[in-house]
This record gives sequence, C-alpha cells and structure tokens, in this order.
Amino acid sequence: MAEAVYTKKAPDAIGPYSQAIKVNGLVFTSGQIAINPETGNVEADSIEGQTEQVMKNLSNLLEASGSSLEKAVKTVCFLADMNDFAVFNEIYGKYFTGKPARSCVAVKTLPKNVLCEVEVIAEC
Repeated sequence: MAEAVYTKKAPDAIGPYSQAIKVNGLVFTSGQIAINPETGNVEADSIEGQTEQVMKNLSNLLEASGSSLEKAVKTVCFLADMNDFAVFNEIYGKYFTGKPARSCVAVKTLPKNVLCEVEVIAEC
C-alpha cells in the first residue's frame, strides 16, 4: 500500500499532491524547487543557490522517507535555461555521487519562476 511522506524540512506541496510517496520499497518524490521550507520563499536568484536549495530539500525529503540521495536510482531534472546545464551539473554531481539514471530537459517555465526542479526515485 502506498504511504504519503511529509516533512517540515522540505517545502509544503503547492498543489493537490504529496511531497513523496513510498510504495514497494521505493520512494517517489514530487519535483522539488528552490523554496526554503523555513520561510516559504525562493531565496536565491542564481542557478547555484537554487540548485543547492533543491538538493537540500531532496535530501531532507528522502531522509524523512527512510532513504537518501545515495539510494537514488533515477532523477528527472528540469531547467528553465539549458545554458545553466554545466553549473547545475557540477552541483548535482556533488550530491548524487552514485550516478543514478537521469533525464534533464529544458522547460519554458517552472513554478514560482525558479530556475530548476528535480524529482527522484530512490530505494527505501
């Protein structure tokens, strides 16, 4: 049976969805954006700052689900500007050292006009 995951250390969902769902030994996170969960605001305006906040949010969410970034098997990354790819990739690589499978696409607009969003599938 699927189990919703919630933590105050990641942003609240801004729509009718869960922060993450655990099912059959896996956790599926919703896309995380650069919202600071303590303030509810996007506090960085650079790809570096926003990517760091996204990684913190994902780490906290996975920890709350009994998992970790090291247990990630697949990520999906969304960038508002593919020119940010190299900088995003450098920061991403510091966090996802196990090199999970990944898709990375450019999109026209992300929620709250952030620069990046990442979702993860990981083992619990």
